[in-house]
Amino acid sequence: MEPNQANRCLLRDNGDAPSRLGLGNRTSRGKAMNRNRAVVRWLLLAVVILSFSAASFSQIAVGLSVRVGPPPLPVYAQPLCPGPGYFWTPGYWGWNDDGGYYWVPGTWVVAPVGMLWTPGYWGWGGGFYAWHAGYWGPHIGFYGGINYGFGYTGVGFVGGEWRGGAFYYNRYVTNVSVTSVTRVYNRTVVVNNTTTSFNGGEGGVAARPTAQEESAAHEQHTAPLAEQTQHEHLASQNRQNFASENHGRPAVAATAKAGDFSGRSAVPARAAGGEYHAPAMSPKEARVGSTQANKGNSSEGFRPFTKPNSTGTGSNNRGSSAPSSSGNNHKPAARASKSNPPRQNNSRPAQQHKSSPPPRKQNAPKEEHHKGR
Repeated sequence: MEPNQANRCLLRDNGDAPSRLGLGNRTSRGKAMNRNRAVVRWLLLAVVILSFSAASFSQIAVGLSVRVGPPPLPVYAQPLCPGPGYFWTPGYWGWNDDGGYYWVPGTWVVAPVGMLWTPGYWGWGGGFYAWHAGYWGPHIGFYGGINYGFGYTGVGFVGGEWRGGAFYYNRYVTNVSVTSVTRVYNRTVVVNNTTTSFNGGEGGVAARPTAQEESAAHEQHTAPLAEQTQHEHLASQNRQNFASENHGRPAVAATAKAGDFSGRSAVPARAAGGEYHAPAMSPKEARVGSTQANKGNSSEGFRPFTKPNSTGTGSNNRGSSAPSSSGNNHKPAARASKSNPPRQNNSRPAQQHKSSPPPRKQNAPKEEHHKGR
């Protein structure tokens, strides 16, 4: 080969090397850009999801208020805990603008490690009944002093506790099998037996947050889990869950797992917590708009923590305590009247349950010593 030809070949070869190197760099840069774009897309998607979740949670927390109070809590037994790590979330009365109050069954969900569930509650204030949504947090906050049972005595939670990364169950107030759940203990719980489902106002629970609950309110909270939200939605789709249909005694009062309303999972209510009275207005008339609710007619706003004159605090493990009589008046606040006592049962006592704004005094419920299962 001639020298000139050799030089040309050398130059051609040297020219190809940078070209191949540039192609490799462009390929690497392309892959990196694709990865970055994918990360950005996932981040944007996460932000959107969190924004919708936060907006929905915020709307439930402060934007729902009605003119009629919820029925008493029904009497029901707790389903067997499905296994380790499950946490009990008690049932409550939800609200639908078309059908009014409907029962959201209590259920077991897998808890975020180290987190405890503070139930939501209805509270009287500003002339309306406002819903305060539940949340997950490191400590139990204020839930209106409502006796949801099964460890929720009205203050705190005595159904179990976290020890490190494992949850231990108090068998005295929770239905667990030592065959499937080995982390258990047995601690006596003294309970007051009530069925009142709201805080403040006449017939409501007279409870104010403790210092610990106030502190817990300022901690970082997590919204209900996706399965809890879905569970509530499914409950709202079944007409049998509405108080207008079941008169305070839902056919499905609790389920073993969230969203599972099948016969093998569902537990019916043993009795209504008090006599049911249909509201004198439609759900749409009872619903309060956000603007009107924010104005209210009292400086109390939606925090029903000013001390009412009526009492009704208590705690109870649903399904196994001595009976007592009670009643309920499920009429608009301005039309409240005395009600007849409901049928007695051996599952859980009921309590005088009214929903009228002017508070009146009533005797505190008798304390009883609860026996375990």
